[in-house]
Amino acid sequence: MDQNKMLDREYCLSILKEYTKNESLLKHAYAVESCVKAYAEKFGEDVNYWSNVALLHDFDYERYPTAEEHPYKGSEILKEKGFDENFRTTILSHADYTGEPRDTLLKKVLFACDELSGLITAVTLVRPSKSLDDVKVKSVKKKMKDKAFARAVNREDIIKGAEELGIPLDEHIEFCIAAMRKNKKILGL
Repeated sequence: MDQNKMLDREYCLSILKEYTKNESLLKHAYAVESCVKAYAEKFGEDVNYWSNVALLHDFDYERYPTAEEHPYKGSEILKEKGFDENFRTTILSHADYTGEPRDTLLKKVLFACDELSGLITAVTLVRPSKSLDDVKVKSVKKKMKDKAFARAVNREDIIKGAEELGIPLDEHIEFCIAAMRKNKKILGL
């Protein structure tokens, strides 16, 4: 595969939209992308590559939602499309159950941003304004303690993700809120 394809957001977006029709899942991909991209900028990494990994991390989930299939099917599809092993193993590493070690900064960032972006979105949607501008770290942490709220969000993964990154949880939450605010229009928040 031409390496440029992995760096081409429009190409990666076309794959995402081919496999994902659910608006919430698309917005989740954009939210994770927002956070991962901001970390790529912060750490001086390849912004396009990091963004596209984040964009495609769950692209197979709508069609293959089980732990037996996701993200394995996605990895197979990307392999057929010529995506390199690094790209694919990074996506595999975002799911603990794959056993793929998070041994690169990108793998750690993707894992740390995945569940947290979902919680931030859920917190935003219950605000009267439904705006990211009104979301504070304090409100995210409060909702994190409420196990009935956004039940599907894995709180342990959020805590573990920040720990693996070596960034205090409050700082990580604030960073991701700020990153998502930059893209609030596409996120609908």
